[in-house]
Amino acid sequence: MAKEKSCGALVYRKKGDTVQMLILRHKMGGHWSFPKGHVEAGETEVETALREVREETGLTIQLMPGFREQVCYSPRPGISKEVVYFLGYAEDSRTVRQEEEISEIRWVNLRSMAGYLTYDNDRLLIKNARRYLKEKGILPSR
Repeated sequence: MAKEKSCGALVYRKKGDTVQMLILRHKMGGHWSFPKGHVEAGETEVETALREVREETGLTIQLMPGFREQVCYSPRPGISKEVVYFLGYAEDSRTVRQEEEISEIRWVNLRSMAGYLTYDNDRLLIKNARRYLKEKGILPSR
């Protein structure tokens, strides 16, 4: 079985007392998900994640220490794909969409995220990000 590896990030911002997450609608398939892309030769996981966020959204983010989640699935027969996600904070939240791959970018309240996401793996990522943000005191633990 052939293997592929991508890296990306769940990106959040604070808007008043609210935490919002960035989601992208991908042109291929029309699904909502997070910025990610293939690891290029010589790149680390972190370098790939930061590059992909910048390419797809125009954002430069600050990665949060200690958050690294891995998702594995088969996008096509004979292909095994591993995607590593980090969690990043966007100080400046003005986005610039990568027109070749992304049809839409939205900031969504963390509470509403599950309704947008297409895949269960992505819903689990949001659950883990919510737990992390509560543990760090960024999100109220109510």
